[in-house]
Amino acid sequence: MQRDLEKVRNIGISAHIDSGKTTLTERILFYTQRIHAIHEVRGKDGVGATMDSMELEKERGITIQSAATYCNWKGYDVNIIDTPGHVDFTIEVERALRVLDGAVLILCSVGGVQSQSITVNRQMSRYKVPRVVFINKCDRTGANPYRVANQVRDKLGLNAIMMQVPIGLEGDLQGVVDLVKMKAIYFDGDNGEIIREADIPDNLRDESEEKREAMLDAASMFSDELMEAVLEGEPTEEMIYDAVRKGTLALEMAPVFIGSAYKNKGVQLLLDAIMAYMPTPMDIENIALDLDNEEKEMILSSNPDAPLVSLAFKLEDGRYGQLTYIRTYQGTMKKGDTIVNSRTGKKVKIGRLVRMHSDDMEEIDVAGAGDIIALFGVDCASGDTFTSNDINYSMSSMHVPNPVISLAIMPIDNKAQVNMSKALNRFTKEDPTFKNYVDHETGETIISGMGELHLEVYIERMKREYNAEVEVGAPQVAYRETITQQADFNYTHKKQTGGSGQFGRVAGYMEPLEEGEFEFVDKIVGGSIPREFISSCEKGFNKSMAKGSLAEFPINGVRVVINDGAAHNVDSSDVAFQLASVGAFKEGYQKAKPVLLEPIMKVVVEGPTEFQGSVMGSLNQRRGMIVGTLEEGEYTVVESEVPLSEMFGYSTILRSLTQGKAEFTMEFADYKQVPKSVAEEIVEEFRKTKKEQEK
Repeated sequence: MQRDLEKVRNIGISAHIDSGKTTLTERILFYTQRIHAIHEVRGKDGVGATMDSMELEKERGITIQSAATYCNWKGYDVNIIDTPGHVDFTIEVERALRVLDGAVLILCSVGGVQSQSITVNRQMSRYKVPRVVFINKCDRTGANPYRVANQVRDKLGLNAIMMQVPIGLEGDLQGVVDLVKMKAIYFDGDNGEIIREADIPDNLRDESEEKREAMLDAASMFSDELMEAVLEGEPTEEMIYDAVRKGTLALEMAPVFIGSAYKNKGVQLLLDAIMAYMPTPMDIENIALDLDNEEKEMILSSNPDAPLVSLAFKLEDGRYGQLTYIRTYQGTMKKGDTIVNSRTGKKVKIGRLVRMHSDDMEEIDVAGAGDIIALFGVDCASGDTFTSNDINYSMSSMHVPNPVISLAIMPIDNKAQVNMSKALNRFTKEDPTFKNYVDHETGETIISGMGELHLEVYIERMKREYNAEVEVGAPQVAYRETITQQADFNYTHKKQTGGSGQFGRVAGYMEPLEEGEFEFVDKIVGGSIPREFISSCEKGFNKSMAKGSLAEFPINGVRVVINDGAAHNVDSSDVAFQLASVGAFKEGYQKAKPVLLEPIMKVVVEGPTEFQGSVMGSLNQRRGMIVGTLEEGEYTVVESEVPLSEMFGYSTILRSLTQGKAEFTMEFADYKQVPKSVAEEIVEEFRKTKKEQEK
């Protein structure tokens, strides 16, 4: 099976909430004849968008899980992943970008670059994903694509180059001028499916010439041939496409396209741009680590005859059991083949290979490099690498943020308890940012995630998909403890009972660590602690980081240095030095002035300027710090940093303050010290609860 990898594109569609990602994907599927009728996102017609297959998604009009599909456009195979915009589901975006070759960053022509656009752009940069920009919603009142393109340059630091000029804006949007072909393009027919080329309207000719000149200037930086042709006044379309593609793949240029997905304008030209400027699987250098050779970096090739290397990037419990989404990077995967999970060493036989189209699927026999497909009934975790028998490679893992918010949940009866366990088991497998554990002191099940909406959606899914009714306790914030000054310790652990005793002495100091959670430094000289017990000391100190003495929260930011100690020929052991280290940590921790840290969230509120005062007042009341405000026409954007503990229920308050006209997004920023008065309350509350439990 020899196929043309030049004609394969793996792209993701990412953006801020409500910028039109799912609507755009719906139009792409319609124009590539994957679907034969267009449905709207909020499910007004009782159907809902194809890519939002979950009932909850249709009701709320948001994307919760990234959905994969593929289509064919002018002979090109395109794999598309539509990702969520809400920051609580950031892991869905993260893992989609991990396996994609290129991305479309959608921006709203009225809202412009919003807080989540910045986060998504940062994620794209982390995985070095080339991108094209699509400025959507040019039919809305207040649309201004040029202002948005300037924001892309200023706020995102991308070299945004306009490839089109709008013909009319707002209610008068008729089409676009293509600056490569220098033609006006209109979208006729009921659903904009008939593309009509015409001469550029006279009133737009000067503007188009000016914008084309700017585009050629930027593109000629990537092609000497184009630069010469521009100087001689005869650049061809091929030269321009080639130069813009080079700049885009080098991450030094972001071509900008405009249109309105909802009004069916500009989508086909965006598809053409994806084929012209986005990378093929061969253009991207993918690296695996050779586990048999000290994790040496190996560059993968898209050769179909090379040993197989593929990555399981997402798990989903579908109607027919566990679905494992896989991206193949090298080699070929066939039905009936045996592949190896490099993490566990287990062999797996491929029973069924399918191509996904949202929640529908199509059976296939073979998948090659660059394909995104799904397997059935494979037991693995998100992020596992599958290879053929003859190699032992692993793909690098993706960035997984730590959860910041927890809730206690209690099943209402035994049946709910069983169903809840099943649900939690599945959700933690599917989503690396969703964690759960049982609190041994209270017996409650605690779930943790990225935000209120994240946990709310999982509780709702438990009820709907697993019939597990649960009662929800008050939200808990993931506080941390840390130390503020250096402190010495010198602790001897002695225990003498019948038979051999225990003895170990550990001395040194601890100090605050600027970055990271824990660092252990061994400065023992002269063998005062024998070498074999150094790792025991590290284990003991590491164990101590789990609970601080203020309110038993995990400890962050501590460097422990050991420089002295003593051992006994008979009584010293691994356990003795672990216990000595635990005692030494407690002794030093008390002296090092421990304090509480709390998660601080970056909160961005967008709403009409008339409510700016009351929005800022409401954030200040919540111990918020205003970082900046930006007025854009009648809208104001207020950026602030607010402790997570103060943000519960804020959406309701913001709605009543602004007559429902403002919205906010929130994402984790950093841990900062809790003010003394608040810290005292938290510690007092903790002690009270502990006393009650002991009774």
